[in-house]
Amino acid sequence: MTALLCFTACPDAETAQRIADELVHARLAACVSVLPGMRSTYRWEGAIEHADEVLLMAKTVPVQLAELQARIVALHPYELPEILAVEAGGLPAYLQWIAREADPSAD
Repeated sequence: MTALLCFTACPDAETAQRIADELVHARLAACVSVLPGMRSTYRWEGAIEHADEVLLMAKTVPVQLAELQARIVALHPYELPEILAVEAGGLPAYLQWIAREADPSAD
C-alpha cells in the first residue's frame, strides 16, 4: 500500500490551520501536520523573494490527490500555491489507517 505526502506552503498559521482542518474534515487527508517556522527563498516574476511561511504536510492516498489539489487551490491565497506530492511507504498498519481516514465514503 502506498500513501502520499503532499506539501504546501502557507503565508501564516491561520491560513495553514484553516486548510488543514478542511482537508481532514473532507477526508481528503487522514492527517495534516502544520510545521511553522519555514523560511522560503524563491524566484517569482524575475525577482528573488523571501517569505516566512508555514508548511503543511498532508497524508493521503493517490485516489484523493486530484480533489486534494483542487481544494487547496480553492482555499489558498497564493496565485500559484506550492503543491508537491511524494509517494511514501511505511508501517503497514499506519498506511491502512491513512487509507481508511482518507476515504470519503467512510462517513
